[in-house]
Amino acid sequence: MAALLSGCRQDMHDQPRYDAQEPGPFFKDGRSARPFVEGTIARGHLPDAPVEGFPDTIPVPVNRQLLQRGRERYDISCSPCHARTGDGNGMIVQRGFRAPPSLHNARSRALPASYIYAVITDGYGAMPSYYDQISPADRWAIVAYTRVLQYSRAPSGKAE
Repeated sequence: MAALLSGCRQDMHDQPRYDAQEPGPFFKDGRSARPFVEGTIARGHLPDAPVEGFPDTIPVPVNRQLLQRGRERYDISCSPCHARTGDGNGMIVQRGFRAPPSLHNARSRALPASYIYAVITDGYGAMPSYYDQISPADRWAIVAYTRVLQYSRAPSGKAE
């Protein structure tokens, strides 16, 4: 029994390891890891294309079908916090949780579309990542629909 319990220590974080790019004595060239083999492909998430900054364009055609899909996905995934109107007074706020920012304030209206997409993908602050729950196509549909919500409340009729 004692032999079994000796393997249950909680200090696995103390095991020897090398940080990325740290030199090591194992390989002749002094590296702790081998370089990638040319022609191999990384596994996991890779962005569709590298983007400089946050462009304000939605890379899919915005039409009625996309906006309807965006509304449906927004109502399912976003409205519990941001509310169906986008004012940030969703059901979780009414249950005592911290309110997310309104989609109608000047700062939110000024955000580039790709920034909103990135926040849906990666999360920000108290908002978790929806990378696994919302497909990339649906993320763009939600972004397009949030612009509609913003247009609906903007004084000039523009999302600014």
